[in-house]
Amino acid sequence: MQPIIHQTVRLVAPLLALAALARAHDIPSDVTVQVLLKPEGQKLNVLVRVPLPAIRDVVFPERGPGSGYLDIKRSEPLAADASIQWVADFLGVYEGDKRLPQHPRIAGAHISLPSDRSFDSYDHAVAHISGSALPEDTTIAWNQAMFDVRFEYPIRSERSRFSIEPGLAHLGQRVVTVLRFLPPGGSVRAFEFIGDPGLVHLDPRWSQAALRFINLGFQHILDGTDHLLFLFCLVIPLRRFRALLAVVTAFTVAHSITLIASAYNFAPDVIWFPPLIETLIAISIVYMALENIVGAAAVQRRWLIAFGFGLVHGFGFSFALRQTLQFAGSHLLTSLVSFNVGVELGQLLILLVLVPALDLLFRYAVAERMGTIILSAIAAHTAWHWMLDRADRLRQYRFEWPVLTAAAILRGLMAILIVAGLVWLLRTAWFRRRAERVEDPM
Repeated sequence: MQPIIHQTVRLVAPLLALAALARAHDIPSDVTVQVLLKPEGQKLNVLVRVPLPAIRDVVFPERGPGSGYLDIKRSEPLAADASIQWVADFLGVYEGDKRLPQHPRIAGAHISLPSDRSFDSYDHAVAHISGSALPEDTTIAWNQAMFDVRFEYPIRSERSRFSIEPGLAHLGQRVVTVLRFLPPGGSVRAFEFIGDPGLVHLDPRWSQAALRFINLGFQHILDGTDHLLFLFCLVIPLRRFRALLAVVTAFTVAHSITLIASAYNFAPDVIWFPPLIETLIAISIVYMALENIVGAAAVQRRWLIAFGFGLVHGFGFSFALRQTLQFAGSHLLTSLVSFNVGVELGQLLILLVLVPALDLLFRYAVAERMGTIILSAIAAHTAWHWMLDRADRLRQYRFEWPVLTAAAILRGLMAILIVAGLVWLLRTAWFRRRAERVEDPM
C-alpha cells in the first residue's frame, strides 16, 4: 500500500507545483489600485492598496497544497519584499523637480480582507497598516486578498509641490489607479486614470497646466476624424485668407463657448446627450458637404452656419476633456483656454497643409468645381454612414427631459443671451466691414 501512496505523491506533487507556478504568472484582466498621498512635516506618506493576484512571481504560501487559502503567518513576511519589487520600483515620486529615493522606508505592509474599507479615508488606512496583521486562523482565498503598504519618503517641506509618475500598468491587463492627494490645509484632490498616465502634477502651476492642455488640444484635433472632416468641408470652397478668417473665427468662438460652458456644468447631464451630440456632428458634416455640392458656400452665410455647428462641436470637445480636467488643479479656466489654444494650433497646421494642397489639386489635376463636388461627395458619404451608426446608438436610449430647476433655467437663459450677443456682434462687424468695402472699393 505504501509504495502506491509514495508513487501517487511523486506524480501529484509536480502537478501541484506547476499549478502554483502558473498561478504566480497569471496576469489579472482588471486591476484597481488605490493610492493615498499626504505630506507631513519632513516626510511624504504614500499608501498603496493592490489586489494580491497582481503581485505575480511571488508565491504566497497556502495552508495546504491546492487549498487556495493563504497561510497568513508565512505570507506576511513576504509583503515587504513584494512591495519594493512590484510597487515602489515602479513609482516615480518628485518634490519639485527632484526625484525622491526609489526605495523609500516601508512603514508597514499587510495582507487584508477584500471587505476591508480602511482606504476610504487616510487616517483609517494609516491606522490599519500600522496595526497588527490578520489573525493566523483567518480564512481568505489568495485570489481575493488585498495587499496594503505604506511608504515614507524624506522631503524638505510639506509645502513643496509634488508630482508622481505611477507606472503601475504592469500589474494587470487593464489597470485603473484611483489616487487622492491630501495637501496640508487644503481640500482633497482626486485623480483616476487608466494605465500609465506619465508625470502627474498633484498641485500644478498655471504654466504646467497650460502646457499640458495645449498639448491635449493639439493632439485631440489631429486625432478627431470627424472634426477634421468638418474643417475639410469648410475649407474646400473658401481657400482665401480673408474668407477663411471669418469662417474659422466663428467656428472657434462658438466651440469655445460650449466647451467652457460644459466644464462649468452648464450642459445637460443626461445619458443621451453625448450620443446626440455625436449624431449632430455627423449631420453637420453632411450638411456642409451638400452645401459645397450645390454651390451655396457664400461667406456671409457660411460663417453663421460655422458658428452654429461650432456650438455642437464644442460639446464634442468637452467629452474628450472629462477625464483630463482632473489634471487642471486649481487652474480650470486657464486649462480650458489652453486646450482651445492647442485646438487652434492644430487647425492652423491643418490649414497650412490643406489650402496649398487643394490649390495644387484644382490647378493641375481637376477643375475646381468638379473637384469640389467629388471631394464633398466623398465627405458626405463618409459622414452619412457615421450619422446612421450614431443615430442607431442614440435610439437605444430612452429620452427624458432633464429636471428643470430655477438655477438650471437661469443658466440656460444666460447661455442663450451670451450666444445671441456674440452672434449680433459678429454680424454687426461683418456688415460694417462689408459696407466699408462698398464705400471705398480702392
